[in-house]
Amino acid sequence: MKKRPVVILIVTLMVASLSCTIIGSWFNQSDSSDTSQTSPLSTSIQTESIPSNPLNIEELMSEEDLSGLYQLVSPGVVTIWRFDDTESLHEGYFPSGQGSGFVIDYDGHIITNKHVIDGATEIEVDFPSGEKAWAVLVGTDPDSDLAVLEVDLPQEMLMPLILGNSDQVQVGDFVVAIGNPFGLSGTMTVGIVSALGRTLESGNPAPGGGRFTTGDIIQTDAAINPGNSGGPLINMNGEVIGVNHAIRTESFTSTGDSVNSGVGFAIPVNTLRQVASAIIENGEYSYPYLGVAMMNDDMWNLKTIEALGLDTDAAGVYISEVIPGGPADLAGLKGGRLESSNEVVPVGGDLIISIDNHPVRRNGDLLSYLINHTHVNQVVTLRILRDGEEIDIQLSIGARP
Repeated sequence: MKKRPVVILIVTLMVASLSCTIIGSWFNQSDSSDTSQTSPLSTSIQTESIPSNPLNIEELMSEEDLSGLYQLVSPGVVTIWRFDDTESLHEGYFPSGQGSGFVIDYDGHIITNKHVIDGATEIEVDFPSGEKAWAVLVGTDPDSDLAVLEVDLPQEMLMPLILGNSDQVQVGDFVVAIGNPFGLSGTMTVGIVSALGRTLESGNPAPGGGRFTTGDIIQTDAAINPGNSGGPLINMNGEVIGVNHAIRTESFTSTGDSVNSGVGFAIPVNTLRQVASAIIENGEYSYPYLGVAMMNDDMWNLKTIEALGLDTDAAGVYISEVIPGGPADLAGLKGGRLESSNEVVPVGGDLIISIDNHPVRRNGDLLSYLINHTHVNQVVTLRILRDGEEIDIQLSIGARP
């Protein structure tokens, strides 16, 4: 049986070209410090089942704590089976892909990854109780790689998981991933939050080539393998803090399956709140959009800084290209240009050093702010460095095309 793999990010292929990383974001929240008050999803989730106090940190990794956490959360984690069109009657009875998911409310809404159900003509959801149900696809989002499904089951058969607040996640926090790696349903793995604010190329093509950027990604060393896609990343309070999305690896099994290397990525739960709520209510989510391509962080080194004529301690988001007619173009921002055919660094672009007085030192900082604090038509203030002078520019956030 073929299995749908998690998204694999090969180390040698991770460097994106300068013109392919288009800033856009998918989060609209006016007060990121209290997401439980802003998300429609949170109002229908049973909170009484979650302990009011976190597990004892001194005994965090004890067998009793982890066993209790598993018993609390696992009933809400499901297996997703994808059936595709096939000309063979015999093959039509076998799923063509498999992944994980979890229940988020008593209306039967289930979250998984978009790539888990891509191309599906029918979607089966299997519950830990043994119940099976056909699911309806409510909608998908290629930028966050999220999909919302819906099953028609009585409330007593649904065990919604509690959505936490990814703004409160810190590097070093213990986490667990529950899912179905290699088809082994109900598997739990343990790790920590390895890093925050990572950026990945999204599944959404951008104008002029390349793809948009997905930001605010959580990195973890909890083992994630093919089949874990779409399952929850959970903190020690039993709250979902992310949706397991991808791994970065150079190792594969003899059958071509990827092997966990301790570098996994999860879509933050605050992104899930916004995207899923909008999909359930409107069928889609409108993303804030600046309309610029930013230089890859990997290129921000002393050779590049010197080529741009900047001080060695310069930091920010360098605009390598401005998309014609976009919000940045209308606001007067400038992108870089190659002065000759043998040049590599496009010179003359603006360097964004803050947004609404929030410092920006790398691409992830800008994306994180857009994701967490802006919405379409909101006016923001960008402070840029241009020709050695700091300038404030007002920009009206657009909607991603």
